[in-house]
Amino acid sequence: MASIRRTLSPAFRDRPYVNGVGSPFSVQSPSPKLLSSSRYSPPFPSAILAFAVTIRRFVAGVLFHRPNRKGQQWRRVFYRCLLFFFLGFLLGLLPFGHVDDEEEIRGRSFNFDIKPSHVNVQFDNDNTDRVVKRREDLVVDVSLGVVESRGELVPRKQLIIVTPTYNRALQAYFLNRLGQLLRLVPPPLLWIVVENKAASFETAEILRKSSVMYRHLVCGNNSTSAKDRGVCQRNTALEHIERHTLDGIVYFADDDNIYSLDLFDRLRDISRFGTWPVAMLAQSKNKAILEGPVCNGTQVIGWHTNEKSKRLRRFHVDMSGFAFNSTILWDPKRWHRPTYVPIRQLDTVKEGFQETTFIEQVVEDERQMEGMPTGCSKVMNWHLHLQAHSLVYPKGWQLQKNLDIVLPIK
Repeated sequence: MASIRRTLSPAFRDRPYVNGVGSPFSVQSPSPKLLSSSRYSPPFPSAILAFAVTIRRFVAGVLFHRPNRKGQQWRRVFYRCLLFFFLGFLLGLLPFGHVDDEEEIRGRSFNFDIKPSHVNVQFDNDNTDRVVKRREDLVVDVSLGVVESRGELVPRKQLIIVTPTYNRALQAYFLNRLGQLLRLVPPPLLWIVVENKAASFETAEILRKSSVMYRHLVCGNNSTSAKDRGVCQRNTALEHIERHTLDGIVYFADDDNIYSLDLFDRLRDISRFGTWPVAMLAQSKNKAILEGPVCNGTQVIGWHTNEKSKRLRRFHVDMSGFAFNSTILWDPKRWHRPTYVPIRQLDTVKEGFQETTFIEQVVEDERQMEGMPTGCSKVMNWHLHLQAHSLVYPKGWQLQKNLDIVLPIK
């Protein structure tokens, strides 16, 4: 009987076996000495691997697992929402965007200093180089009424200009002239114009085109007397200021007077009550008189007056020769007023005494007054008494038809 002998494969002929057994499939267990002497460590800690496996099972269960019960479906929806919320939160923390000059920024540290804008730039006409001049104590006027001086914001006082008016030939001229002047005054400024009986369209049109913040009021008095009409109109404005607690410097500016721009700049320096001299044209139109305070610095020590009939007055001031703080009208505790009676002009006194009786309600004596400017040596407004009562003018200053006499062109 022939015997067949199977030789070993050349691949396994020279392979050493660790456990001394000739079988290639036997595995030798490592020696305890080898385990104790080796410093083997896995590539990832076991805690991280366990956490990764848990996350993998959670994601697979949420996205791919189909619930066997109907009650488990809401849990799957909840876990999905929680997962996507967490992913969106992580994406929101990632920096996105593009930096233009990356190479320039890499070698530099970030600087959070705010560079001031270029101001007061002047160009030298003689030289081609630009000459930049800056002032550290720059004063910047802001349209909202704030002045920046050396880093400090100082709000301007609001000016409340009260102007009584009525329909007459020169009304449009007077209101336009005063409106053009008030446009040059830095804000905040409120122009209160009061008419008699009813508000006219012509006056409202002038106020709309003046570019000045205004309020158009109406006095319900039907009197034709100039004294009673002016008293009612000013009292209407005072009542409006008191009702709405307007804060500012109140000044009675008649539309037929002439004012300098310097006057309105100095009104904001008034603390309680300010007064100044006014140049007036006498009723006879043949001489000019001066009426107002005599001052030592800003202290009032006397009065200018040239009319014997007005020497009985306590204060010799024209209606356009004083201004006061509006809080006196609606905040008596601040100024320690002894009475809470509203401050109004009186229509029961003689003409020419409305000013002094009104001032007696605002201040006690000259010690509470402020003379303007220093020394009261400058005239800042004029009262000329220019009237044209008998002058006929077209309604709305619009000609509906030609005049009676028309000269033909030759």
